[in-house]
Amino acid sequence: MKETKRRIEGLLKSTERPGIEDLLQWMDENGFYDAPCSSKYHLAQAGGLAEHSLNVFINAHSIATALFSEKATYTFIDSITICALLHDLGKAGQFGKPNYIMQQNEETGMNEYKGNKDLLYIPHEVRSIAIASKFIDLTEEEQYAILYHNGLYGELRGVKNHETPLYMILHFADLWAARVTEE
Repeated sequence: MKETKRRIEGLLKSTERPGIEDLLQWMDENGFYDAPCSSKYHLAQAGGLAEHSLNVFINAHSIATALFSEKATYTFIDSITICALLHDLGKAGQFGKPNYIMQQNEETGMNEYKGNKDLLYIPHEVRSIAIASKFIDLTEEEQYAILYHNGLYGELRGVKNHETPLYMILHFADLWAARVTEE
């Protein structure tokens, strides 16, 4: 987990986005690096959220490099970095409350992650944008990509016929990480 944290911090710092240090401090203090990525699906384990975020970055960077080669601007690569590493930021929780908590399943007696009932339900895509925007300025396209990154698998489905290159890269990188890399 320490190596994953080090890599994420280095990548986010490389964007030189004003406020990134404060965001990194928030991530550390609010359990981003220890949180699971889901309650029962991909990387439902301590540290899963950070591992997943790094996997999405690796995929997104590979896709962008393959599709754009030398044409990709630093600004676009920074957007890839920001979106890939922060798209699920809201899964860490908010307001000092974790998004997932460990509970014992009454039927099986096994411990498993469940959604925290003490945290009002807000889609994690919306929560991710709200948290990140407190610290750094997200571009319109970055907000759009994060908001719709789950495509037809998410609750927010306004992306049809309005896809952008950043959104498509993030969506596929996320889907590939969850369905292939992390299986």
